[in-house]
Amino acid sequence: MDPIVLAFEVACPPEQAFRVWTHHGPNWWPPSHSVSTDPGLEVVFEPHAGGRIYERTPDGTEHDWGEILTWEPPGHLVYLWHLVFDRRDATEVELTFTASGPGTVVRLEHRGWERLGAVAAERRSRNRSGWAGVIPLYEAACGAA
Repeated sequence: MDPIVLAFEVACPPEQAFRVWTHHGPNWWPPSHSVSTDPGLEVVFEPHAGGRIYERTPDGTEHDWGEILTWEPPGHLVYLWHLVFDRRDATEVELTFTASGPGTVVRLEHRGWERLGAVAAERRSRNRSGWAGVIPLYEAACGAA
């Protein structure tokens, strides 16, 4: 099954685009796209290969979302992604951040659907819709960061 591939430009340099993606999640990631749906959640990317990606609610509860595979700021990030699913059902997200004039071209490739068997098409479709909803929020956060 084909990966989801999205490319878009944000109005900030690669360093800032990478930082907004990995350190400023609460500024743009909607609580509706989380495990807890808590409006006060924190999104944490542990900044190294093997690091966790998780949400932390105001009461300190943590919910795993994924695991960092490649951490190469400011240009490259790869992680396992299993938000609201078991880790064994993780897909993989790869992002590149490339300078383009005063801004950055962000390329996102979300792949690994074939390992999900019968639910692959439905999960891919849901994730395509999910990315379509969160990318504009990320673009706005990059312009405001």
